Amino acid sequence: MSEINACLFDLDGVLVDTARYHYIAWRELAGELGFEFTEQDNERLKGVSRAASLNILLEIGGIELAEDEKARLAEQKNSRYVEYIAKMDSSEILPGALDFLKECREAGIKVALGSASKNAMTILDNTGLTPWFDAIIDGTHTSAAKPDPEVFLLGAQALHTAPENCVVFEDAEAGILAATRAGMRSVGIGSAETLGAANLVVPSLQQISVPALREALASV
Repeated sequence: MSEINACLFDLDGVLVDTARYHYIAWRELAGELGFEFTEQDNERLKGVSRAASLNILLEIGGIELAEDEKARLAEQKNSRYVEYIAKMDSSEILPGALDFLKECREAGIKVALGSASKNAMTILDNTGLTPWFDAIIDGTHTSAAKPDPEVFLLGAQALHTAPENCVVFEDAEAGILAATRAGMRSVGIGSAETLGAANLVVPSLQQISVPALREALASV
């Protein structure tokens, strides 16, 4: 049994609901390219980098493009997404998220962000969540996307905490796999059907507390 000294959080779908803005922006891009992009298709993009997401979208549409055109489209999608998140405020923090961050702080547990998003700081600042983090590792700090464990290992390093003493909170299969590869325990936020590889699965941060977390992962 390893003590829990740090909690590392994904951003989209765990702390805030920005997933719908990603979906809207990708759907608009697909429409301009002449095909439909559904919510079911969007599930494939969870926890995936922007470049990889574009490749999946183009695959769905049966479209092949040169790298420079891909770069232009990825930037176009991001510009639209940024327009949406610029209007975010604290009302878009997911239920239980802020309370759990506060509880971690009160329990002496360090807190880090581990997100693929390159817009993480905009979202954290607009929602007022920035002060609750001891370290922020986002897409501007990493070279490899989840399921590569880089983002979480960098988070542990920034918190001066061993991986075995960290717990990752994720809503995507790729993120859970990244946590496992980092040698960390994981909590899936969402459905056990898709996040069964996690050590613990809860519907949202509203259903977890620090004592419950310690009890659930005591034997892991």
